[in-house]
Amino acid sequence: MPRPSLNALRAFEATARLRSFGEAAEELSVTHGAISRHIRSLEDNLGVLLLLRNAHATEPTPEGAQLAQGLSRAFNLIQASLDQVRPGPLTLSCSASIMMYWLLPRLSTLHRKEPQLEIGFHTGHGEVDFARENISVAIRLTTIKPPRDVEPEPLVDEWIGVVCSPEYMSATRITTVDDLERARLLATATRPAAWDDWFEASGHMPARRPAIAESFEHFYLLIQAAKCGLGVATVPRMLVRGELDSGTLVAPFGFVKGPRQLVLWVAPHLQARPQTVALVQWLKEEMLRAEGKGA
Repeated sequence: MPRPSLNALRAFEATARLRSFGEAAEELSVTHGAISRHIRSLEDNLGVLLLLRNAHATEPTPEGAQLAQGLSRAFNLIQASLDQVRPGPLTLSCSASIMMYWLLPRLSTLHRKEPQLEIGFHTGHGEVDFARENISVAIRLTTIKPPRDVEPEPLVDEWIGVVCSPEYMSATRITTVDDLERARLLATATRPAAWDDWFEASGHMPARRPAIAESFEHFYLLIQAAKCGLGVATVPRMLVRGELDSGTLVAPFGFVKGPRQLVLWVAPHLQARPQTVALVQWLKEEMLRAEGKGA
């Protein structure tokens, strides 16, 4: 029996993983018809049905799921092996808000300390596939499930607090938590429980819990809305240090330790690279220096 072609195996693995012929074709930069032909030839070669096709979905059969799982591990191993012998720039992944408010203002410090370090950036706050997404190191919250074979490395606790513009605080006469009853509470879709977290962590609860007046898609939009005087927001302290220092935002009740911590995920196949060690060490030191202290 002839061996299946590598192209056919790649086409099947991508289709089974993405549950779509079209998305597999896009990922592999081939046509939909080429994907279909590769999978048909693979099924003919193995003498077993690998995918169930219908108008609404493409699902692997039990045999297909077993094969796809093994192929995914194999292709990830191939990519990891290539990365080890052909190292390129590291890729650091973190949320867009951490990138904008915490990392970018400190990059010049990193460049001065580690001038040989080449780093690319990836914005994301969810789960990670190191090999497929070409990510080297990721900053994540402890609420996110880490990749298999990765032991999260602790960074710092997340400190959270209520912020608003000085003008809004004065106009709304916010001096106690009960004054939030007449304020516009702002929220973000990426952290819908932010206000619950703050009320619980701070031990404060207004006599009447106000409703959320407006929600934004990301923290950076939420912070901008608070700066523009649209209301009060609960945010991690690390995202608003610049605004607090400049006076464009104030934190009338200070900050409290929230229920989440920040951790590092490091791609196992890159842990021993000197560049990875240097980046991880700098992130730990800088995060502890800037965010390790209490309120």
